[in-house]
Amino acid sequence: MRTKVIAKPPCSFRTAEDFAELTGHTVLGAVRYTTRAGPPRWEHGRPVLPLHMVRPGEPEMVEVWSTEDRPVETGEYRGLHYAHDGEVLFCAGHISPSADCGDATREAYLAAFDLVERLGYRNVFRMWNMIDGITDRSAYGTEVYADFCVGRGRAFDERGHDMPASTGIGALGGGVSFYFLAHRSRAAVHLENPLQVPAHEYPRQYGPRPPSFARGTYLAPEPGRDRGTLYVSGTASILDHATVSPGDVVRQCQVTLANIAALIGADNLARHGIDGGYALDDLRAIKVYVKRPEDVPTVTRLCRDEFSRRVDVAVFTVDVCRPDLLVEIEGIVP
Repeated sequence: MRTKVIAKPPCSFRTAEDFAELTGHTVLGAVRYTTRAGPPRWEHGRPVLPLHMVRPGEPEMVEVWSTEDRPVETGEYRGLHYAHDGEVLFCAGHISPSADCGDATREAYLAAFDLVERLGYRNVFRMWNMIDGITDRSAYGTEVYADFCVGRGRAFDERGHDMPASTGIGALGGGVSFYFLAHRSRAAVHLENPLQVPAHEYPRQYGPRPPSFARGTYLAPEPGRDRGTLYVSGTASILDHATVSPGDVVRQCQVTLANIAALIGADNLARHGIDGGYALDDLRAIKVYVKRPEDVPTVTRLCRDEFSRRVDVAVFTVDVCRPDLLVEIEGIVP
């Protein structure tokens, strides 16, 4: 029987102790999942973003993004910390807690778009946004996530950038933290899911401005390689535009996994002009977000039944972007 080869994703999950030993030139940037959020900082000469995503006593984790053995340049721009190797840009930023995050989000995203245009990395292909109190009410009586979406959407409108794969998820404190990846030369194909309305077309019942992201992004292959890299956005139990099975974590996890399978399958990729397809056990660097601590064992078991047992799966207990959503999952097909 032929053994399936486990492809290496462009990022890996490390313990805090392991990361302290990674001082070489292969690191592009990193994200610390820890007990306190804050602005990005420099560690070992690389940008590192601290996220408040674990509770005291829980193990911390570092998400490390690697470079293909190319010289790395670093810098700061309007509060952003970044590193790039001539082909890939890693950039991180932070928005301090405020009564309304909408205007600050717009300014932060405009700064990010300024940066990619100045440096020549216009192909933004993956974004993450960790939002404290994501389903709480802001000073204006709207959900914090809705305010965030307004600010983000305005920035996209003003700069005309394509909407890439993205995650918008809760955090345990610290305002809004975000990071993104962009490429200089490889084209990005942004994917939608046949089972879901595109997020940017959601009806107004979900907020004054729909979320600005694609369900996934396929980054074209490098020269000499047959396949590219597929980035799956944070995916939840949503069909069409409605939440499926509120309160039922098993069913929500099943629907979420089915959504991912439909997104990365051959039929959907063919709709986007991409040959071939993938299955759930092709996913790597998987992150699972679970709203209720008591549901973590159930969700972990359901995911392990579908994903390869030889790949990293990180689980965080945080709020999801709708009060009735209990789980969200993302990953990479390298």
